[in-house]
Amino acid sequence: MTLPSLLRRTVAVAAPAIAGAVLLAAPSSPSQAQGAVSEVLPGYWEYTTSAVGIRSTETKCVRPSEINRFFGGLSTRRWQCVYPTRVVGGGTARFEGTCTDPRGRRVNVRLGGSYQQENFRFTGGAQLARGTPYLPASITARRVAAVCPADAEYF
Repeated sequence: MTLPSLLRRTVAVAAPAIAGAVLLAAPSSPSQAQGAVSEVLPGYWEYTTSAVGIRSTETKCVRPSEINRFFGGLSTRRWQCVYPTRVVGGGTARFEGTCTDPRGRRVNVRLGGSYQQENFRFTGGAQLARGTPYLPASITARRVAAVCPADAEYF
């Protein structure tokens, strides 16, 4: 198998999972986003992720204690992410770092965009291997309500 075909196959198989992980990655530590608590509100949120042609929309109830993790780049149990570059303030945010899965696979991550108290939009992507292009990805979120429905799934 040639290197280009191997790379295409790897991207085709791994891209959806990696792009999802990028969009659902946890911040390196809650203390890095202290300003986010007062800027982005807890409540019932709807968010749409889009990566390599795959689009998914979910709703979650976000408690005040979870807002840093939610705003900092949604979390997942499968990927552990660290963002050495995390700049949040004045309605814009930028995150750069790496995500690693339980098998030790690692991807570089870049996300950035604008936010308000009840919505945000980040675009960017993930780099599967050093020297390869970043695969595009985005997350758009909006606060649907201040109070969560009784049957809401919690973040």
